[in-house]
Amino acid sequence: MSTLDAETPLTAAAGFGRGRLVTVFGGSGFLGRHVVRALARRGWRVRAAVRRPDLAGHLQPLGSVGQIQPVQANLRYRSSVDAAVAGADAVVNLVGILAPSGRQSFDAVQAFGARAVAEAARGAGIDTLVHVSAIGADAASKSDYARSKAAGEAAVRETVPGAVILRPSIVFGPEDGFFNRFADMARFAPVLPLIGGGETLFQPVYVADVAEAVARSLEGGATLGATYELGGPDVVSFRRCLEMVLAETGRQRPLLPIPFAVAERLAGLTDWLPGAPITRDQVELLKSDNVVSDAATTAGRTLAGLGIKPHSLASVLPSYLYRYSRQGQFDRHKAV
Repeated sequence: MSTLDAETPLTAAAGFGRGRLVTVFGGSGFLGRHVVRALARRGWRVRAAVRRPDLAGHLQPLGSVGQIQPVQANLRYRSSVDAAVAGADAVVNLVGILAPSGRQSFDAVQAFGARAVAEAARGAGIDTLVHVSAIGADAASKSDYARSKAAGEAAVRETVPGAVILRPSIVFGPEDGFFNRFADMARFAPVLPLIGGGETLFQPVYVADVAEAVARSLEGGATLGATYELGGPDVVSFRRCLEMVLAETGRQRPLLPIPFAVAERLAGLTDWLPGAPITRDQVELLKSDNVVSDAATTAGRTLAGLGIKPHSLASVLPSYLYRYSRQGQFDRHKAV
């Protein structure tokens, strides 16, 4: 059961946010909608700061009438960021991109944008800030994504030292861009690619568990100024992820190992296109495991340290990957 299901009782801290206002940057995205719901259920008034508030109407049914308000904000325009945090009691920054597009570059969104949010919060006298980054953020990485994530973290630390930084591994759930992507590919592609041989390790974390971590961090459940690494209970290889996708969808597809050097050349042919299947920067990221570090585990800076028991892949994937099987919800092995 999701930590955000209506049947799930609220925690003792549920009343902490009652009537208080939190600005959530990126509130209409995959993770954002779950964070907005988790905060609304705790009584927070939520200001969802998004680039297109006219496309954020799906957020309002997640709370009571008037509890959730989408507002326009673009991290590249500081005045809109300042306006979005004015009068708020707390701020959450969820904004991130997996590939640049036009003026939405890694540096503009994940470095400059993170600094803009932190400076706006400090300027408004707000010291409660949760910043969502990613496992693998590294100033020395060859990946532009990882370096910009590290730059964003540094900017947040410099500006609001007491901010809580959350670093999730791959986030999965009904609207994710990972398992859904390969399940959709398996419907048409004759093979599925195993970049780098498929040996890269991931620790996928359920989106509702990340949302719960954000909520608890806002409400004093996290150590101020700390960085938490969020991973689920399963450490799985890229190959195993694709095998699970095929098993859940009832598809049979060969898994084709592609060396990193070949993948980089293939990505170079298309990564300039909007919506490219994979970019050279993403290939670079796949060269490193994406799992919770031993240091974070030892220090208790994980989901367990926040009092959250993470959901396994097996308990969640069947709830949404069924739609990629040949008969969807009518699949004879999954009929209810």
